[in-house]
Amino acid sequence: MTTSPPGSLLTARDLRKTYGHTHALDGAEFSIHPGEVVAIMGPSGSGKSTLLHCLAGILPPDSGSITYNGREVTTMSDARRSALRRSEFGFVFQFGQLVPELTCVENVALPLRLNGTSRKEAERAALGWMERLEVDDLSGKRPGEVSGGQGQRVAVARALVTGPGCCSPTNRPARSTPTTASA
Repeated sequence: MTTSPPGSLLTARDLRKTYGHTHALDGAEFSIHPGEVVAIMGPSGSGKSTLLHCLAGILPPDSGSITYNGREVTTMSDARRSALRRSEFGFVFQFGQLVPELTCVENVALPLRLNGTSRKEAERAALGWMERLEVDDLSGKRPGEVSGGQGQRVAVARALVTGPGCCSPTNRPARSTPTTASA
């Protein structure tokens, strides 16, 4: 097992991923500490999205290691990686990736519902984040009925809703935020 830099939350070592003959990642390295904000920049096709998908456990690398909070992500089963994403990561994809059949509040509450939170409690937490992001008036609308910018805010609310303390006895949104990726 590769050691992480002291205090790092998420570390990747020697990540490699190919698609046919194309090397999307060729020895990529990454490390982030709690509270850091990182921008991953580069030209189209340089591997940014592939790196983010590997870091999040959405896409397994061909080789290399990814450690999150002391746990080796690359050796986890699909089910454990999915549980990790639902409970500890928040995602805001480039195009929102909201479920069109669900209302906006149901989309925001979805990660909590998948983790076993009651519908009422999950939607209360979802509405709290939607209010903080000033999109609570969209709660009953479907994603196709809202503008792009508003849809992105709904997606941000969904990414934040699983943060630490999201379903506390007071049912107030957490003040600290989970790891968030944008691809």
